Amino acid sequence: MTLRSLPDRKPFLTAALALVALAALAAAAISAEPRAKDLFGAEKLPAVAPAQSFGFYSKGCFTGGVALPMDGPSWEVMRPSRNRRWGHPAMVALIEKLARDAQADGWPGLLVGDVSQPRGGPMMTGHASHQIGLDADIWLTPMPSRPLTIAQRETMSATLMVDEKTHLVKDALWTPAHTRLLKRAASYAEVERILVNPGIKKKLCDTVTGDRSWLRKIRPFWGHDYHFHMRIGCQPGSPGCKAQDATPDDDGCGKPLAWWFTEEPWRPNKNPDAPKARDLMTMANLPRECQAVLAAPDAPSLEAVTYQGGGAAVAAAKPEPTEAAETISSSAAAFPAQASAFAPTPSIGIPLPRPRPGN
Repeated sequence: MTLRSLPDRKPFLTAALALVALAALAAAAISAEPRAKDLFGAEKLPAVAPAQSFGFYSKGCFTGGVALPMDGPSWEVMRPSRNRRWGHPAMVALIEKLARDAQADGWPGLLVGDVSQPRGGPMMTGHASHQIGLDADIWLTPMPSRPLTIAQRETMSATLMVDEKTHLVKDALWTPAHTRLLKRAASYAEVERILVNPGIKKKLCDTVTGDRSWLRKIRPFWGHDYHFHMRIGCQPGSPGCKAQDATPDDDGCGKPLAWWFTEEPWRPNKNPDAPKARDLMTMANLPRECQAVLAAPDAPSLEAVTYQGGGAAVAAAKPEPTEAAETISSSAAAFPAQASAFAPTPSIGIPLPRPRPGN
């Protein structure tokens, strides 16, 4: 058998080059699509519409958001330049309630970290979740007795509660007040999960006596050594919100927790340079309603959509009945399946954060 002569191979080379050119054009078209995080990160005010969440916590958006005031009688907002003090009215009302109740329990006041962007969606930096207005980060550093300046809120470091080598809580820093704060947050029916560092979960498992039922809501995950992440469930009036499975009924202090104190969870990521989901997502990867969320008119002013306390928000409109949104197609986001902070999650093609440290 003889090899084809060079002239005989020209048609094949031409076809191959044509395929390469088409692939390059397709890649260029994809890269030309604006990133969803750029579009949502540019929004300064929420969409004027009834409060609704669309999609999943790490793949969605929301309307009718309200801002947590920068200062309250028992809280202060940290890192204000990020403009991430927005949430579903139910979330913002719960933060106020937690601040008030925790202060009655002996906690000086909350330092509130990121909640959501004005219209949710993927963020420019940081979180994979916080996209539908139902997540909030609360620092484990108590509010100082003197009001913080804007500069201090931007630069002040939080207290790291966990030793990076042993993954155990620093006993000199942990107090019974920290335990009471987490118990109070877990006590609310609308709170479904609270993420903490595995060392904090272990500290609770080792020290909580009496009623331990609330520990099932406390879930260990990488990071979260200076704050806890509070998540509430999908709210009434949001048929397009994708819920999570319930947490197990046990306290979570058995074998699943022991795994965190083996070598496996802390091995370096095998692919640390892989792009994060938020850096790849375009509007095509989000629920179709998110395009309308971006196009909706702005609220008239920041003051008009700032939460006023007592369970009421100035611009919160009553949700109107809507048809249930279509299930998010798993083909809409061609991202690798990765560990979820709140596993298990529904099978709807959600881009999830890489779990390994050092990303």
